[in-house]
Amino acid sequence: MSEKRSIFEEVDADEVNTPESKDRIGTARSKNFNKPLKIWLTLLFVLVALMIVVGGLTRLTDSGLSITEWKPITGALPPFNMEMWQSEFAKYKTIPEFQIQNKSMTLLEFKTIYWWEWGHRQLGRVVGLVWLIGFVWLVVGKKMSGIWTTRSLIIGGLGGLQGAIGWWMVSSGLSGRMVDVASYRLAVHLGIAFLIITLITWYLLQANISDQERIRSRREREKNLIPITNILLGFVFLQIIVGALVAGIDAGRGYTDWPLMNGEFLPTESFSYTPILSNFTENPALVQFNHRLIGYLTVLYTIFVWWRCRSSSFDATKRRSNLVLLIVFLQMIMGIATVIYAAPLGWAIVHQFGAILIIVFVQSLRSQISFPKKQLVQL
Repeated sequence: MSEKRSIFEEVDADEVNTPESKDRIGTARSKNFNKPLKIWLTLLFVLVALMIVVGGLTRLTDSGLSITEWKPITGALPPFNMEMWQSEFAKYKTIPEFQIQNKSMTLLEFKTIYWWEWGHRQLGRVVGLVWLIGFVWLVVGKKMSGIWTTRSLIIGGLGGLQGAIGWWMVSSGLSGRMVDVASYRLAVHLGIAFLIITLITWYLLQANISDQERIRSRREREKNLIPITNILLGFVFLQIIVGALVAGIDAGRGYTDWPLMNGEFLPTESFSYTPILSNFTENPALVQFNHRLIGYLTVLYTIFVWWRCRSSSFDATKRRSNLVLLIVFLQMIMGIATVIYAAPLGWAIVHQFGAILIIVFVQSLRSQISFPKKQLVQL
């Protein structure tokens, strides 16, 4: 039995330089170095998630066309007197949404939808400002390595593109006979928002892995599970895009029976629009049918992924696959309830927030599979 050592006793240099001690020191330095980066990424995640929720509320309250101009800088200031409010209302009166659908709208009602859209755009400006300030501070302070600089620029580039696509979406509803934005443009807009939050989630997970842990875990990763979880992420992303098409044409407020649709598996009017391809983005019957069908396939594939993860040698992989299966089932139940009750505002937005949670849990599972955490062997 070794003797107890004094706290003042000198330690041999060889003891300090053992692989175990180096690994502990390197891990501590890595986590400390990444702390500002993780705080910044966490703030961006929260803001983008809030942006998605507010964007959903803006769409569900039909507020997206209340601001008819795109002024990235000067548009940050809302109307602050009656004359300016009358001017904004007069611009809104020139578009089809007012002329066809909202002719009886009062100035007070207009203010309500205006504030939703203004808040959505303002939140976008805040996201851009937080990204810019954080990026400059991390680069100038040399708190970010080359790969993280590239990753941060990807987020910033997608954010800038998102602003332009947002206006491209809004502009589709300012002329012609449309009283809403084009559903396929809404799908692109929401798709990029989820791409951004998907990347931020992955980067946050990677920032929590030290270089030493990364090298070790690469030897232990379960390569057979990586492709199937990648496919699962693809299923989830496809379902989100089709969900945006549903929201874009209010397809969730029709066909409120389940599991059938107006008593049919596939409604007879599903391909009644011409040209034929327009049915996939504009026909409420086919759009909702596709959303249901992809949802069923996603649930079935999630069960398959969960079953495959049962054979993992890592308990963390099994636990995370359990969480993925649970949140996907809850999302399906919420989706069914949302349809049955004709997409009430509160339920619809909870359903959209559920999609964010699924992305987070699936990315967490993918990270665990690609970079498995150390597991103590229990005898």
